Amino acid sequence: MIKKLCIAFAMVISMASMAAAGTVAVATGNVNLRAGPSTGYPVVVVVPVGARVVTHGCLPGYTWCDIAFGNYRGWVSARYVQVVYNGAPVVLSPAVAAGVGVAVVAFNQAYWDNYYASYPWYYRGPTYYGQATRTCGPNGCSGTVTGVRGGTATGTRGCGPRGCAGGGTVTGPNGGSIQGARACGARGCVGGYRAVGPNGGTRSGVGGFRR
Repeated sequence: MIKKLCIAFAMVISMASMAAAGTVAVATGNVNLRAGPSTGYPVVVVVPVGARVVTHGCLPGYTWCDIAFGNYRGWVSARYVQVVYNGAPVVLSPAVAAGVGVAVVAFNQAYWDNYYASYPWYYRGPTYYGQATRTCGPNGCSGTVTGVRGGTATGTRGCGPRGCAGGGTVTGPNGGSIQGARACGARGCVGGYRAVGPNGGTRSGVGGFRR
């Protein structure tokens, strides 16, 4: 209860100095401010619980939001952001965002260049980190990484009683792609690939070895 009152009080005080370019909000917990909308991006700074932040917009679906904390700029998960809605502090959601005027924004190379040129990891660029998802089950895992220019990389790997297998696809932002797969068992391995250029040209190959 005390925590909720403190957050509400901080939000009311901050409304007096609300920035015209964004919506004033408060962090509901100690949260990493990251250089992009994913936990795969570097941490810029830790935003302490109850800190005043300015929300400049969120990704479609309002999963991650672009915020300013002091002189820092970056992204936090929307579930750590509270805004005043109908007179009370609430966690940011699509319905709430529409009511308080939080717009949908994009993360791109220009954003990276504008805010992170002085950081030691800037040279890698946002595509190095991408947006990654991973799902694992009892026999293996699959994952996807999406770059800010639209390219994607997906992969799956798993093992069973007779051996292991894996495969993946990389698709560039211009439409070119390459697919590959490999399977290994007690008698050896076999694998292959197929590449397709953005203009439709193809190349493929198959190989393997016996144990």
